[in-house]
Amino acid sequence: MIRFKFLLSGNAVTGFDVAGHAGYGNKGSDIVCAAVSSAAYLAANTLTDCFQVGAVAAQDPNGRMTLTVPPGDEAAQQVLKGLEHHIRMLSEQYPDCIKIIYGGNNNA
Repeated sequence: MIRFKFLLSGNAVTGFDVAGHAGYGNKGSDIVCAAVSSAAYLAANTLTDCFQVGAVAAQDPNGRMTLTVPPGDEAAQQVLKGLEHHIRMLSEQYPDCIKIIYGGNNNA
């Protein structure tokens, strides 16, 4: 199962931490993993390359991806809210594959 954690600071989404595998299809052809990965990369690249928000993004060799942004950046909030909506729609379509969690930055 993919665990997609949205990091919060008050009411603001300040990033995400995503890890795991959907298990919907074979490795390399799992459409749920591909959809979640694509959405996470789109959000990260939009924030860092297009809006040049002071985001910190990282990925480990196991595929875990994290991204944090400074609180108060309106462009970052809009992108992360769009990501949240997209991931929520995917989790409703594939409830056995994606779990959404909300939490603070310090316990990601």
